[in-house]
Amino acid sequence: MQAAKKEVSELLARLPEDCTLDDIQYHLYALQKIENGLKDADAGRVITQKEVEKRMSKWLDEK
Repeated sequence: MQAAKKEVSELLARLPEDCTLDDIQYHLYALQKIENGLKDADAGRVITQKEVEKRMSKWLDEK
């Protein structure tokens, strides 16, 4: 838990003094999503660009 508190403190130190609570929440959300993505990549839970394109094609193809 100490690591999380330190990470939040460092984040707050980087934000401007006039940031809003919404700004802080957004940055915490983004930071958590990035960390989760990096953990997934380290664990091999990734797919190739070609697979993404294949899966998304039904939404991206214009007819």
